[in-house]
Amino acid sequence: MPRLRTRLGLKDLLGAVRARLGIARNQYKVNPGLYCTGTPGPRSPVLATANYKLSFDALRKELADIDAWVLVVDTRGINVWCAAGKGTFSADEVAYQAGRARLAEIVSHRELILPQFAATGVASQKLREKCGFRGIFGPLRAADIAKFLKDGKKADETMRTVTFTLGERLVLVPVEIALIWKPFVLVTLSLFVLSGIGPGFYSLDAALGRGMTAAGATVLAILAGALAAPALLPWLPGRQFWLKGVQTGGAAGFAYLFFFPTGVSPAGNAGLWLWMAAAASYMAMNFTGATPYTSLSGFEQEMRVFKDETRAFQDEMRKDRKDLNKKWGELANKMGTIIEDILAPNPEISPE
Repeated sequence: MPRLRTRLGLKDLLGAVRARLGIARNQYKVNPGLYCTGTPGPRSPVLATANYKLSFDALRKELADIDAWVLVVDTRGINVWCAAGKGTFSADEVAYQAGRARLAEIVSHRELILPQFAATGVASQKLREKCGFRGIFGPLRAADIAKFLKDGKKADETMRTVTFTLGERLVLVPVEIALIWKPFVLVTLSLFVLSGIGPGFYSLDAALGRGMTAAGATVLAILAGALAAPALLPWLPGRQFWLKGVQTGGAAGFAYLFFFPTGVSPAGNAGLWLWMAAAASYMAMNFTGATPYTSLSGFEQEMRVFKDETRAFQDEMRKDRKDLNKKWGELANKMGTIIEDILAPNPEISPE
């Protein structure tokens, strides 16, 4: 029986940092099955968790001096809350792992302590019908598991209360920023290319100048949506995250235009401000599934509104693309005429 260490090592800490930064996050998992801490016996508690290693580590580091069995469910490397919503942390999967580990032959009781966040995916009655074990939902936070066991598997109100403190919000920021770098690179390159198009010709100086302005605005918009919005979450009006992102992105846009004059037309400044508000709104939307601020119905409504706005934005982008293609065509015609005049001047025009 694999015996777990309850003290995290340097490798575990570095792995957690990589996962927080989105590096090989989908592969950060452990093998499902039955583990133990201390020297458990037939009457020792059985605690279930996901095989996402951050969830696994969060539980085992709280089991120092506790003799317990740990049943790791195969959630495909997904955390408890998301896996319960996706159906991979379910009564069927928990029952399968209990049967596979022959848990009924190892312990004399018939109780399984489940994470509270698994409640949306695991029906206790169905679990009992599947494997004979009764599901008991433990505290929300693994840090309360020792007190929960000491109190006779009773959870008080604080153990059932979902929080979203400043620290809990900011810990999500690195992975949100890390996951956006690829789209950011593509968008930035596109902005540099498009910024060089002018009324008369393509200008490299304009591409560099306006491109740097647009890239700086994009960086600030990302920080406004991924950092400022979650940090200021309780104080920003409204419950929808897209709206909170618009507020932080809009404020960042005004500050950017005030402190870093772009030198472009008012219409150009308005477009840059709208771009920053939209980008920040998109970044803030990523926090919707990690917070108790919105319910399932509220999330669905917010996604419908966001889809409608996205569809309108796509229509506007298609219109802009047509205008851009027209400009490119006109530019190509001008370049072709210039080259033709240089290489093959009109024979009907004789020099004086």
